[in-house]
Amino acid sequence: MKFFCIFIRTMKTNANSNRRFVMLTIYKHEMRTSIKSLLIWSLCVGGMGMACILLFSSMQESMEGMAENFASMGAFSDAFGMNQLNIGTLQGFYAAEVGNIHALGGAMFAAIISTNMLSKEEDGHTSEFLFTLSLQRGKVVLAKWAAVFSHVALMNLICIAFYAIGIAVLAEEMPLKEFFIYHGMQLLMQLEIAGICFAISAFQRKNKLGLGLGLVLVLYAYDLIARVIPDLSDYKLASPFSYANASDLFQTGEVFAGAAVLGAGILILGVCTAYIVYVRKDLAS
Repeated sequence: MKFFCIFIRTMKTNANSNRRFVMLTIYKHEMRTSIKSLLIWSLCVGGMGMACILLFSSMQESMEGMAENFASMGAFSDAFGMNQLNIGTLQGFYAAEVGNIHALGGAMFAAIISTNMLSKEEDGHTSEFLFTLSLQRGKVVLAKWAAVFSHVALMNLICIAFYAIGIAVLAEEMPLKEFFIYHGMQLLMQLEIAGICFAISAFQRKNKLGLGLGLVLVLYAYDLIARVIPDLSDYKLASPFSYANASDLFQTGEVFAGAAVLGAGILILGVCTAYIVYVRKDLAS
């Protein structure tokens, strides 16, 4: 009986090790599959941001003269936060220019990575092979979400490295507290969008990248409109771009706790929805 118990424990240990190995294999496969997309988007967004930073020194004098004009352009200034910060300073220029590039580019990348993450198994007719492996569907969902999280986090780290290089070359001062608060909120915002698109992917049987990109553009446009129209200002938290806005964060230097908690809640809800739906879904062969 003792040897039988040892045998059973050994079998369970081997089974658990095999499941972890399969999860790791799926994670590595997803990372390899999207590595080109990660590098291209990181280089484009980070490179454009660094180029803007490096151009600041040559544009500083003209920007200082135009700062007052930009701040008094009415709805345009309100939408892009130019009425809150002086774009004649690196801090204001970074928030107005680099902030918008990073926010929109990062959100679009998060949507691209996550929108097809689950649906591509059915669209590519690989689901019947994937689920012959000794792994529950829920573990597959977790492995794929881990890949989405890693892609979004790596993209942000690469972009921050580009921006840091640009700031170091300029030898200008950047308030580090506001800088890291902004990029922390950007990471949360992009993960929230990724979570929503991940849930969308669980419902789809075909790859529908346009849904994810369309969602990003609608949320971005809504945030701009909510900043211009007073009646919508109380409802701007419907867009995750609201709590990750560069002008707001660089001006106040504080995290909007309520909005951040709401964003984290929607992120968790999105991942949980994807998990529940995909586990119960009748997969097409």
